[in-house]
Amino acid sequence: MSRRGLLVIVSSPSGAGKTTLCHRLLAEYPAKIKFSVSYTTRAPRQGERNGVDYTFVDPEAFARMIAAGELAEWAEVHGNRYGTPRTAVADALEHGVDVLFDIDWQGGQQLREQFADDAVMIWVLPPSLQVLEERLRRRATDSAEVIERRLKTAKQELEHYGIYDYVVVNDDLERAWGEIKAIYVAAHLEIRRPAVRAFAEKLVAQVRGG
Repeated sequence: MSRRGLLVIVSSPSGAGKTTLCHRLLAEYPAKIKFSVSYTTRAPRQGERNGVDYTFVDPEAFARMIAAGELAEWAEVHGNRYGTPRTAVADALEHGVDVLFDIDWQGGQQLREQFADDAVMIWVLPPSLQVLEERLRRRATDSAEVIERRLKTAKQELEHYGIYDYVVVNDDLERAWGEIKAIYVAAHLEIRRPAVRAFAEKLVAQVRGG
């Protein structure tokens, strides 16, 4: 079967552990999947590299990209804007490269609307809101005010679980990683994938014509 790329969309409330799981997936399949580097208007955090973790732009430049239709998806989260360049996604799919997205539900929904046959959506959840709050406070990268805002946003985000294909509860990192890996492998074999469906239809046509 010919290989077309897959969009692996992983979302979660802040602190649920999606970024750690995404990095594990990248490390496991470095030749098959690449990370989507989003544009963002927020300031870099300590250790983040421009063009690697995010591409950091000012609000005016981001607005110009929206107006020009250059973004496959974009959303405003915690007062900052995030978006994905359209051409990078389309080129990866055509060349059989999987693209991994660590984005919020709004971005995931927009990508699914545009790439319905190419997207698999995974919703990572903490075992409880109490655990989520503990994880956010342990990170010590945000102020108390930002943490409270993230917790409020998390409660709102939980209502959007229904747009996702899979739910992974991250109460044990190794088990959650095993589930993410299984979903990734299985997604390539779904009958809705164009290459899989075409291969099956070819065999059926041979049977009928034989």
